[in-house]
This record gives sequence, structure tokens and C-alpha cells, in this order.
Amino acid sequence: MTNSYPKLHNAMWPGIVGKGAPDSEPIIPLDTLLELTAGAEADGQKFDGVDLFVVAPHFDIDSDLDAVKRMTDHIASYGLKVGSFVAPIWAGAGGGSAMGTPDERRQFLAMVRKASEIGRQMREFGIRPTGGIRIDSSTSVEAWDKDPVGNSKLIAETFAQAGDIAADHGEFVVAEGEICWGGMHSWRVMRDLLEAVGKPGVVGYQADMAHSMLYTLGYNAEADRILPADYDWQDKSALDAAYRQVADALRPWTLDFHVAQNDGTVFGSGDHEKTGRHCRVDDPNGRLDIVRHAGYWLRDEKGELTMRMRHICWDGCMFPNAVMQQQKTWNDVLAAMVKVRDAHGWSE
Repeated sequence: MTNSYPKLHNAMWPGIVGKGAPDSEPIIPLDTLLELTAGAEADGQKFDGVDLFVVAPHFDIDSDLDAVKRMTDHIASYGLKVGSFVAPIWAGAGGGSAMGTPDERRQFLAMVRKASEIGRQMREFGIRPTGGIRIDSSTSVEAWDKDPVGNSKLIAETFAQAGDIAADHGEFVVAEGEICWGGMHSWRVMRDLLEAVGKPGVVGYQADMAHSMLYTLGYNAEADRILPADYDWQDKSALDAAYRQVADALRPWTLDFHVAQNDGTVFGSGDHEKTGRHCRVDDPNGRLDIVRHAGYWLRDEKGELTMRMRHICWDGCMFPNAVMQQQKTWNDVLAAMVKVRDAHGWSE
């Protein structure tokens, strides 16, 4: 029998992230991505939904109720549901640093509040059965490193307040661990931050397979490197052990999950700082066994299904536009997602 959970979603933010700057490729319209997502098929199965970046030109964070209803109806017309949101908590998008001045932190929280309100509205319209609000520290590793203890304390306080705001709207927040965000740039620092926040089920981890794998290599946090500096990628057992160590530390906090591939290098485009490089699902340089390593997050340390994530999402951030605008790209992605669900899913 084909598993019906977790639902399979495609991320819309790769059409924006790393795009639109003078030295980068143009933003890909939301409708183009919706059409490609709805058009994808693998073994007779389709994507169930999309995860959204709540920012113009895709979806304005200042949308009123009528605009939210129009967007709801528009996405529903493609036969898709809506899952997790990315809240535009960065200074350039109207937010501010989670460890910044009181005004910057208020701006950060204002973006969480707006995203949470739209999330509640979409749930009430019946299109959004699952998903949280994605955040990060909105600060560089270099800035954080000037006062690691004090800055992590500020970030934890901001995240706790963000969780309270989200909970007031029936939402939760998820912090996506990436090596480019100060206070979240290593698996140990990320775990310690979530423990300092201390709001399980309300403030959790968004595990992206590609970004989380970079933790094993100690980029920006050499002291927390797990794999040796001269690691040979042919040694699959060493990667498995290192990646499981990361997953074991962060899985208890994981509330949202991105399937992705990674070649072990870092990359940035446009105004996005260097972070984990997402690869095509069939990239010959991909270091992850997507189906097997997804199980590190979707199953507990005993190998039992956690069934915590009601949907999972593919993240292809900073793919070239020529790749993103090919239907085959999304057919291949969907085929991999179906295999993940076949191996680690369930039916109700």
C-alpha cells in the first residue's frame, strides 16, 4: 500500500533566494513555480503542496485578509495545499537581528507576528493543514563571535518571544540551522540555543538535509567538526556516523524537515552569504544517500518512525534558473520524495 504521510511539498523560495540582485539571475515568478510543481508526476503520484516565502513579489507579508483569500484560492486552483512559511525576519526585508538593538528585535518579532497571522488565516480557509514559521538569527557568525555567550542569550530570548507570538496564533516556529547564521552555525551551538530557549513543540529545529550535513565538516566552527579535515568521501561509514551524531543531537527538536542533496561545498549567490550548496537530486557529486539519510531525521535512534512531520519539503535553493524551469527537474525531485515517503512514511 502506498503511504499517504508525510505529505510531499515543494519549496517556492528558491525562486527568490539568491535571485534578483544586479549580479544574479532574475526572480522566478510564483506562478511559474506553481505550474511546475503541479505539473510534476512520478509513478502516478503528485506533489501535495508548497511551502511559501511570505515576501514580495511572491506573497507580500503585509497582505490583508482579502489578499490572503485570493492567494489561498489561487494556490488551491493548482490542486495544492500550503505548508510552512519563511518569515522575512532580516533587516533588508523589514526585520532585524535577533541579537540586535531592542528596535531590531522588535522588527524581527513583527515579521513573525505577521507571518503567524497569515498562517492562522490560511488554516481557517482550509488550505494549510500543517507547517510552522521558519526563522534564523539574522546575524553573521562574525558578529555573533564577538560575544558568544551574551549574543546567544539575546537570540534565545528573541526566539522564545517569537515562539510565544506564534503560539498565540496556533503556530510554532522552526529555526533552520545553517552555517551562515551566527549562533546557529554548528550542531552543538544550535542544540545549546534550542535548549536555552526551552520551548519544545513551540520553538524547534528545521532540519535541512544539505545544511545539516555541513555541520559535520565544521565550517565556521572548527571546534565542532566531526569528520576529519582530510576526510575521504569514499569512506561512507564515517559520514554515516558523523551525520547520525548531528541528527541524534537535533532530532528531538526537529519539527520541520527539508529533503535536499549536498556536494559538501559552500556557495552563495546574489546577496546571500555562503552556506550549504543544494545540488540536483541526481547530481553525481551529491554526498548524501537521500532516502537512507532522510531516515536519520524521520526515525528515532531505535529506528522507529517519529511521525512528527506531517509534511516534508524539497529545498533547491540557488539552483540555476535554467535548471529550475525544466519540468524534468521537478519530476526527478518528486520521484526522490516518493521514495523517502515509501521508506519512512505511514498511512492513516
